[in-house]
Amino acid sequence: MAKQSNHEAHVGHVTSPTTYLIAAGALFVLTALTVGAAFVDLGPLNDLVALLIAGTKAAIIIVVFMHGRYTSGITRLAMVAGLIWLALLILGVMDDYLTRDWLMTPS
Repeated sequence: MAKQSNHEAHVGHVTSPTTYLIAAGALFVLTALTVGAAFVDLGPLNDLVALLIAGTKAAIIIVVFMHGRYTSGITRLAMVAGLIWLALLILGVMDDYLTRDWLMTPS
C-alpha cells in the first residue's frame, strides 16, 4: 500500500473560475457604484455610503479570493478580531468627528 504524500493529504477546497469571475464582476460594479456615489450629494451620508460599499468589497475579497469561507477556526477568529478592531477605530474617529463642535472655542 502506497503512502500518501503530505501534499495529497491536505488538498484544500478548489474554487471554480466562475465564482472568481462573478466576484470580480461584483467588485467592478461596486467600484462603479463608489464612483457614482462620489458625484451624488447625500450630505452627511456620503461617508456612510462609501464605508458600506468598501466593507462589501472587503467581504467579497475575504470570502472569495482569500478563501475565508474554508479556513480553520483560529483563522476565522483572527479575521473577526481584525474586523472588531477596525470597527472600534472607525467608531473612535467618528466619535471625534461628530463631537468637535460641542466645545465652545473662545472667539
